[in-house]
Amino acid sequence: MKTSLSTRQRDMMQYIRRFAQENNRTPTLREIMDALHISSTSVVDYNLKQLVAKGELRRNPKISRGIELTDARPVSEDRISIPIMGTIAAGAPIEVPESIPDPQTWGDTVELNPTMMDLRNEGLFALRVKGYSMVDALIADGDIVLMRHQQTAENGETVAVWLDHEKTTTLKKFYHEGTRVRLQPANVTMQPIYAAPDEVAIQGKLMGVIRQVAR
Repeated sequence: MKTSLSTRQRDMMQYIRRFAQENNRTPTLREIMDALHISSTSVVDYNLKQLVAKGELRRNPKISRGIELTDARPVSEDRISIPIMGTIAAGAPIEVPESIPDPQTWGDTVELNPTMMDLRNEGLFALRVKGYSMVDALIADGDIVLMRHQQTAENGETVAVWLDHEKTTTLKKFYHEGTRVRLQPANVTMQPIYAAPDEVAIQGKLMGVIRQVAR
């Protein structure tokens, strides 16, 4: 029987699970330290050893990303195809229909293991990222973002939006500020975009990121 976890260990487990779902890999010690504001990697290492001893994790300390969740389901041979419906860049808008098309009828798709994230609900589509406005949120040029089609958003959510006055689609954090909307990049070198609410059309909410590793 697994023994109880400390608050820090529960926080670490939640972060490791979320990171693995969003990135299809487990985090490094430093990523855990930074995300949870832990004082040092040695503290992270100690708690990882405790989680291994308690049966929550397996770990190869010689590998940077050697953490493995003990209850992770094996990779299924079944794959879920998500249509890639465009690129987030200046140019023509991304036309997201009310009903997401059958991936088998769509020319470009990304295939996912259903254990990566909650894929039970419909309305998922993918977009390729072009640019560096979200690098501080670990979304880089060339990555593929998984989106859920919706036309509303809460403050702080990352969304794909069509800006009517600029005739472009962008991926930003959304904030409604009374008579204006602020679209905040995750890049300290870039300024936010401000627009009237009727000039902003939300096309989808960010659900996950597929990292494209440079070769």
